[in-house]
Amino acid sequence: VQLVESGGGLVQPGGSLRLSCATSGFTFSYYGMTWVRQAPGKGPEWVSGINGAGSRTSYADSVKGRFTVSRDNAKNTLYLQMNSLKPEDTAVYYCARGDSMDGYDYWGQGTQVTVSS
Repeated sequence: VQLVESGGGLVQPGGSLRLSCATSGFTFSYYGMTWVRQAPGKGPEWVSGINGAGSRTSYADSVKGRFTVSRDNAKNTLYLQMNSLKPEDTAVYYCARGDSMDGYDYWGQGTQVTVSS
């Protein structure tokens, strides 16, 4: 099983980024997927989740209305579209296989997102 995030970078406040999580080694559509972030000096924060079919999504209050999670099961890839970015969104973003009910068993290496002017 492999999960590889990409798409992070430096962006100004109000800007946008799209993160991707390319997966391999398992039947992607069978699993819920999750985005988690960790800001400097803070613990992990759950950001968003999506079920295997892509029909149900959920978001932390801190990102609701600004972030959109999606998946392409044909490409085995998870996405996180992040709009109206704020400095407090600065963190390393990780994708993980699983959800809050079943737990998370595989993680990517993370991608850094820095929001700064």
